Amino acid sequence: MEILDTTLRDGAQSEGISFSISDKIRIVKALDAFGIDIIEAGNPYSNPKDMEFFEELKGVKLQRAKVCAFGSTRRKNIKAEEDENLHSLINAGVDVVSIFGKCWDLHVTDILRVTLEENLAMVADTIKFIKANGKEIIFDAEHFFDGYKANSEYAIKVVDTAIASGADTICLCDTNGGASPNEIFEIVTAVKRKYPHAKLGIHCHNDIGMAVANTMVAINAGVEHVQGTFNGIGERCGNAMLSTIIGNIILKDKMHLDIDISQLTETAHKIAEISNISIDKQTPYVGNSAFAHKGGMHIDGVNKVSKSFEHVSPKVVGNRRRFLLSEVSGKNALLLKLKSLGTNIDKDSELLVDILDKIKELEAYGYQFEGADASFELLIKRMTGEYKEYFKLVMYKTNEECPTQEGESNSFAFIKIAVGDKCEVSAAQGNGPVNALDKALRKALRVFYPSMDNVELVDYKVRVLDTGSATGSKVRVLIETKANNMRWTTIGVSTDVIEASWSALVDSIEYYLSKGE
Repeated sequence: MEILDTTLRDGAQSEGISFSISDKIRIVKALDAFGIDIIEAGNPYSNPKDMEFFEELKGVKLQRAKVCAFGSTRRKNIKAEEDENLHSLINAGVDVVSIFGKCWDLHVTDILRVTLEENLAMVADTIKFIKANGKEIIFDAEHFFDGYKANSEYAIKVVDTAIASGADTICLCDTNGGASPNEIFEIVTAVKRKYPHAKLGIHCHNDIGMAVANTMVAINAGVEHVQGTFNGIGERCGNAMLSTIIGNIILKDKMHLDIDISQLTETAHKIAEISNISIDKQTPYVGNSAFAHKGGMHIDGVNKVSKSFEHVSPKVVGNRRRFLLSEVSGKNALLLKLKSLGTNIDKDSELLVDILDKIKELEAYGYQFEGADASFELLIKRMTGEYKEYFKLVMYKTNEECPTQEGESNSFAFIKIAVGDKCEVSAAQGNGPVNALDKALRKALRVFYPSMDNVELVDYKVRVLDTGSATGSKVRVLIETKANNMRWTTIGVSTDVIEASWSALVDSIEYYLSKGE
């Protein structure tokens, strides 16, 4: 089975995604290190950034992956050798070229506005020209499934033409993402029967939530080449998610891929970080909640026999098991959670009852520790006497100015902290009082803890808990922070959004300092 990742081409068409050249190079290296066979790196003719990227990529030495350049068939009514797009593909410095061509007669006549015969000639001329220049060719049969359902005879003619012209791989594309698994299986089976010796591929979009399912049934129908994006990003509803598909191929279909599956989670999160996106916590195999257990019976069961509530071991894919604490958790769940933190308390201890009661009290107020492990760990340290205070707030004050000139920071924070018998006063200007407080606190702490420069706030969420109280509502603040290879989340709850933010912010920094020590 051959895997092609198109994060840098199809994924780049996702809303909110904008890769720098440096981002692209880092993603190429991550995909190569993981073991992806082909990396579709973009269209060198489409924009100056991609042209520059392909030039820089020529100097990057890869371990095993082949780089692929993507482009269209020749333009209508010209010769292939006259098409600048085709020359850019040949000169991109890659071994593999992916050419897309129309397979749906609607697109040929109403979008390209050429005759059906001219479209076949465009496919043939392009493939022959690229092949004559020594490139491996993937023919992306665009809109193949819609085309097959509308006019199967013509869709097959396009594939016939591509094979006869020398295409190495025929990738059948569900470009609109609207086909069902039953349709995909039936059509791929028919194409495989007609071309038993051809190397067939599959490329699915997720517009009805079936991209992964459609890819898996296509594999069962005989395709040998799979396309998708590692984290499922892509135009509209995205592409087939390779992290899920690769896990399924190796762990469920028991097929061999020259890939270290234990690196699946780390690779997915590395690519997400470079892409400036967050992986949905419930993403199969690699999400933070993929192996998270909350119900008391589930926690008890998985602790006794892991497969009772886990279809694979989290270690196999490089993820970890998590026990979530909430008001529905019992003593056994709490004991397991404490054990995972290195804290052992006797099951009959009054302290265990006190901790459980405190959790229920705080959750009744609005806290949710299942999504804020760092704050939970600090709570346990405070209640068990293991807590060390790294700094103490003496005072803080915030104010705002309105109106301000467009683009200017409009908030100020003044803060005084104590570390041991020494005090430090600092001030900062920020975009809002929370940002100003964050800056002022970090500025003061750097005097005592220079490693604070490594700490970066990556996410800040505010949720209103009791909307009926309008502007007097209680709010829950979640702050996600990272430093080096660590990532953690803290929580604060209050009717004052600044106070809630301060609580989460202090927990975030104290957690980091405790781990550093």
